[in-house]
Amino acid sequence: MSIDIRPARPDDAAALGAVGRQTFIDTFVTGFGIPYPKDDLASFLDAGFSEAATAKKLAEPGAAWWVADRGGELLAFANTGPNSLPHLDARPSHMELRRLYVGKAAQGLGLGTGLLKQSLEWMEANTDGPLWIGVWSGNLKAQKLYAAYGFEKVGEYDYPVGAWLDHEFILRRG
Repeated sequence: MSIDIRPARPDDAAALGAVGRQTFIDTFVTGFGIPYPKDDLASFLDAGFSEAATAKKLAEPGAAWWVADRGGELLAFANTGPNSLPHLDARPSHMELRRLYVGKAAQGLGLGTGLLKQSLEWMEANTDGPLWIGVWSGNLKAQKLYAAYGFEKVGEYDYPVGAWLDHEFILRRG
């Protein structure tokens, strides 16, 4: 069965939230072994990946979402929108790749690269400045991928997962 990359729809909210929640756990908790306190992780996952929270994000003005869909099963997604990263040169009129999540079972199928290319094309057409990405400081694979597409580290910040703070890098292209 083929995999289609298509714009996300409002009726994708529940599936997007489920993919996001599980991918976060698989990547950061299981994969990287970050010892998030249980309550911090639970509050972060509920706030960021509930169906209601995802539906609200899907409707955000100026944001765009794409999903990798295999016969109605969402395998991966990308979300872009107005920049919100804390950098002196950053503006809301610049675009940010907010999330690029590929479910564990779908990794290695080229979906991350396909979604990244789709996102970059859209961001370039909808910005008046550089493109931005925030990436966890320990995710060397993601940093290498973004560097291959011209992103350079220009700053650092702390990203809250509940009360826990992840050390993140700010990347910019352009």
